[in-house]
Amino acid sequence: MVEATVVLIADRFAALDDAVQQAVAAGPEVLPGPLVEQVRALEHRAGERLRLSERHTVVAVAGATGSGKSSLVNALVGEEVATVDVLRPTTAHAMAVVHGVADAGPLLDWLEIDERVGRPDARPGGLVLVDMPDHDSVRTSHRLEAERLIGLVDLMVWVLDPQKYADAAVHERYLRTLAAYRDVLLVVLNQVDRLEPDQAEVTLGDVRRLLAEDGLDGVRVLPVSARTGAGVADLRNTLADVAFRHEAHRARLEADVMSLADRVVACCGTDDVAVPRADRALVDALALAAKVPTVVEAAAGSYRLSARLATGWPPTRWLARLRADPLHAMHLAPARHPRGTEQGTGRGVDRETDEAVARTSLPPAGPAERAHAAGAVRDWRDRAVAALPDSWALAARGADLDLADELDHAVASTPVVAGRTPLWWRAVGALQWLVLVLAIVGVGWLAALAGMGALRLPVPDPPRWGALPVPTALALGGALLGLLLAGVARLAAGVGARRAGGRAAARLHDAVARVADARVVAPVADVVARHQACRAAATRAAARARRREGR
Repeated sequence: MVEATVVLIADRFAALDDAVQQAVAAGPEVLPGPLVEQVRALEHRAGERLRLSERHTVVAVAGATGSGKSSLVNALVGEEVATVDVLRPTTAHAMAVVHGVADAGPLLDWLEIDERVGRPDARPGGLVLVDMPDHDSVRTSHRLEAERLIGLVDLMVWVLDPQKYADAAVHERYLRTLAAYRDVLLVVLNQVDRLEPDQAEVTLGDVRRLLAEDGLDGVRVLPVSARTGAGVADLRNTLADVAFRHEAHRARLEADVMSLADRVVACCGTDDVAVPRADRALVDALALAAKVPTVVEAAAGSYRLSARLATGWPPTRWLARLRADPLHAMHLAPARHPRGTEQGTGRGVDRETDEAVARTSLPPAGPAERAHAAGAVRDWRDRAVAALPDSWALAARGADLDLADELDHAVASTPVVAGRTPLWWRAVGALQWLVLVLAIVGVGWLAALAGMGALRLPVPDPPRWGALPVPTALALGGALLGLLLAGVARLAAGVGARRAGGRAAARLHDAVARVADARVVAPVADVVARHQACRAAATRAAARARRREGR
């Protein structure tokens, strides 16, 4: 039965400790170092305590100099086992009185208590009563020993006296820090024999009030007198009941978990923090640093040039070929085929190697643009971490970033303009060649007629189309229609260029947003996610411990 209980306790504690360990694993470099070490040490300490003894309950009798700790221990044991001096501290080292159950040696070795007294026939069995050094001793070694043992024992009996029960040092340095340990804490008001009955009631009420202010409302307060024996039997029975139930060590470990979990939650703050996303201000600032407006303007210019080469009046197209494609000049479009007029893909491709180029030939961002981008990154980080506690916000901010290379590569590898030739270009181009052929036919016809006249040959009267001879109508009509088509196509190309620029801007902003997500947002989102995991795990551990304690 005892072994099954131990396994159950170990499993319950493991579930709690797991949650706290998960909390610390989420933020080891953000949480205070001592807190991280305490959490990591708790698992080892808990395993040692459960392994060493499940039949012993270690009760520490702690208090200030002159409060009567050692006298109370003697009264509980029934004989003089502790040295008493009312004027100065006499307990230099902890002394343990083991009641009823043998084999407490390994547990006392773990507690590093060398001075031991056995009570094999006494009741309650399994109770280990520890007389502690004074916590307010003038000797530092005494105080450190008392604080060490307070961190290890299963139950604490804190002894107050009518003279110093309201001492601020006692409450601020010790009792107030034990709020999480209210279920493994008893408070004893010793030396009540020095008070009149009505004074004792008033003093007990004041003690309970001070404990409530310390967060220890509901902790049991027992009035005793080690000198007269008043209340000692009640305290002895209370300790006997605790030792019989063998639950104090489990409650102490759960209180340890809850205390550490509360401290982790305090380090994580109380506000929920949303996972951040890149906003328009950040992307726009990075796009400006990446020269996206320049590339968008070049994409529109490349579209207009390609449209002119495909739809312009054929005899004048060679003038357009003299102009450089602005995207090609930036290494964002392939070189044009010497005879072709097809539009470039708008992608950084080297025709000889067929590989995406790593960089554009855009001029690097100037100091003003870099400063603007860096400021936008800082502003975005400040907004993203505004709800985080300072330590987490500091971890999320990180170092300043220089994204020039990543942004340039993102621009270089983004298809800026669609690679396919618009159908209307093909239709207008075909129509231009048709009207050119008609104009050439008309000019040739007129030339033939003029040649026949120059040779004094009979010149036939050409057919007429209304008032105009057909050859003249073909020559003039073809030229005028071709120029008209070129003008209309140029207007249409302007509209298409604006649309092409808009599409290029959208693609480039998407590429810049991906860089922002990977290099700016992702590190901050990781810290926020770890903060959420840390806070959730610690809150879960503390809440679970409180449910088990019925709070």
